[in-house]
Amino acid sequence: MSLRLDTRQRAMLQEIGIRIWLPAQRPAAPAAASAPLPPPVEHNDPVASAPSPAARAPAPRTSQPQPAPTTVEPGAVLHPPRALYPAADPQQTPAGLGACWLIVTEGLAHGDPLAGDPGRLLGNMLRALQLHRHPRVFLCALSTQPGTDAQAADAALEQAVARVQPSVLLLMGRAAARAVLQRSEPLGQLRGQAHWVAGIPCVVTYDAPYLLRAPHAKPAAWADLCLARTLAGASRDGR
Repeated sequence: MSLRLDTRQRAMLQEIGIRIWLPAQRPAAPAAASAPLPPPVEHNDPVASAPSPAARAPAPRTSQPQPAPTTVEPGAVLHPPRALYPAADPQQTPAGLGACWLIVTEGLAHGDPLAGDPGRLLGNMLRALQLHRHPRVFLCALSTQPGTDAQAADAALEQAVARVQPSVLLLMGRAAARAVLQRSEPLGQLRGQAHWVAGIPCVVTYDAPYLLRAPHAKPAAWADLCLARTLAGASRDGR
């Protein structure tokens, strides 16, 4: 049983040092457990239906391969013969050089054929043979030009041969050998031997631009020039 003390009585007891023991208050009843939350509503994204075959994007067209352009190989153009040493005295021409030389070479079609590094090298080679003392040394420059008739070089060569009547033909470079001899073998297989065109002996050798790039080939070129000199001197028109 507990005393029922009012506020004044409890204050008086506290003043005289008497502690007042009060029954512990019952804890308040816990609040009713909140109702469980409903499970979250799952919003499933609608699965996109596969497009029907008719709705699918059309497959890209496969481009048809275009035919390769036709490549026209440039034809050879043989320029008219030019005398290299027209002022040479025929009375001073050394014996054994033949009556006339016709040189066919590429890369010297414009200007003085004995100018520039290739021309100077060619001039030195001819001087070594004493051909600078021969008034009948002719050069036909060879060039290539797209759309040129393949037989144009043949006709030009026939005209040049008929005009100068050479004792020997010196073909310098692969293009010259191919244009005159109609041969496709590598130049190394064509040089070092005699060929014949319309009864005229021909010698194939390296051209001056190649010799500038490959000085090791100069001894072989010199051997070819000596062969040409031998053939020229042995011809029926040899001096």
